[in-house]
Amino acid sequence: METLADHLKALSDPTRLRITRLLCHGELCICDLMAALDMPQSTISRHISYLKKSGWVRGRRSKKWVYYSLTEPEHPVQAKVLATLREALPAMQESRGDYARLRRHLTAKLASRCG
Repeated sequence: METLADHLKALSDPTRLRITRLLCHGELCICDLMAALDMPQSTISRHISYLKKSGWVRGRRSKKWVYYSLTEPEHPVQAKVLATLREALPAMQESRGDYARLRRHLTAKLASRCG
């Protein structure tokens, strides 16, 4: 995607916005995002693909897993959008639920030593 409008349009979808907010705090795999958002793998993968094409997200392969994280901002507007998302996170009710589910999932994942 080339224009700033296209770049910002990627965040206009509520699911992609929720994924971006989760990735503000570090890299996650698809199973982590599935648990946090309570959505199927196909939905998460489709939105991750869109975020990758628009330049917001990158993937890093580690053995059988792909870990996703936010890219370094290439445009000042992108940096400001990410800063705004980070500041607004605590006030967003749905973010609290996402983070609570993610914490439970990561705690269980660590306890079972999977991934």
